[in-house]
Amino acid sequence: MSETDRKNKTCIPKQSTVQYAEAVMERTLSALRTIRLGVSTDEFQIQSAIERALCERGIPFKKEYRLAPRNRIDFYIEGGIGLEVKRGKPNAAQVTKQLKRYAAFEEIKAMILVVDKTLSIPDSISGKRCILFGLNRLWGVALS
Repeated sequence: MSETDRKNKTCIPKQSTVQYAEAVMERTLSALRTIRLGVSTDEFQIQSAIERALCERGIPFKKEYRLAPRNRIDFYIEGGIGLEVKRGKPNAAQVTKQLKRYAAFEEIKAMILVVDKTLSIPDSISGKRCILFGLNRLWGVALS
């Protein structure tokens, strides 16, 4: 693997079936459950914590993955998992619209939306599973 590949975390296996995506989804959610953040966390800090958690568990991903022009998801995780991070109080309709754009891409098999405050999103978009992961529900997280 080249230095550029290591830097961009490009170790993504070719297999991207829905079943494989579900198995990776569970591993990813398990990794996310270990994250503990403080009050002054910004989106960059959340992304860094996610990156560390995925790396510690050997889950390959690409950060700031470009699906197409103007469609860049925060993390593309092996098996076709798209992970998007939102900080603060994002507009549910705008976030859902963004997730619908991502779900339209064949390479996306399922999505995780990581938020620091609870938000309502559909369980499925375009037939693809969507998981809301609220950091405020984890023990040890203090939000202002």
